Amino acid sequence: MSTQKTVEHVVLFKVKPDTSSSKIDSMISNLRSLVSLPPVLHLTAGPIHLNRSSSFNFTHLLHSRYRTKEDLAAYSAHPSHLDAVKTSVLPICDDVMAVDWIADLRGPIVPRPNSAMRLTLLKLKESEEEKEKGEILSVVGGIEKEFAEIEQLSFGENFSPARAKGFSIASIAIFAGLKEMEGLDDKGELVEMHKAKVRDLLEDVIVVDYVIPPPPSANL
Repeated sequence: MSTQKTVEHVVLFKVKPDTSSSKIDSMISNLRSLVSLPPVLHLTAGPIHLNRSSSFNFTHLLHSRYRTKEDLAAYSAHPSHLDAVKTSVLPICDDVMAVDWIADLRGPIVPRPNSAMRLTLLKLKESEEEKEKGEILSVVGGIEKEFAEIEQLSFGENFSPARAKGFSIASIAIFAGLKEMEGLDDKGELVEMHKAKVRDLLEDVIVVDYVIPPPPSANL
């Protein structure tokens, strides 16, 4: 299967614990509406299914895809995006984090509704930052061959450090559904073997699971 260069954009949100459900729903609705902007190939936003990270308590996620960095920049500067951030996101969020990378993507740009996604972000130890990046990217890229449950794997080096909290490598693994993603966790020994290859090079890891909802029009 041929690959296509795709720009990945992921934002993690930590909603304030006392926020009303109506304000959260409004934030999600406004973010999802941004899929209609011309540069956007795919956009999904909603609550995180499971946060596997102890150091960050993110509650919601946005994932979108673009053909080029210029298209991502156009989305970021669009008045509708700026308005959604100003009116719906910032007033109710304690923390926001974003990463961007370029992936050689196989398969569909738009994942199927109800498919499951595991986002992994890696922060390297400062002493290992440049020397070991290639090795870690190689290990991450090899995961797809080992685990048949993964329908699509996207990975790369973050090119927008300003809001990434020092996390420099990102990956998204997409599965047919929650059952298939959770099946990966049953292969504990094999998963642990892959983690052992890079554990000593890492300062921190963020892992969150997310289920892709149907597009807004499907809910009408």
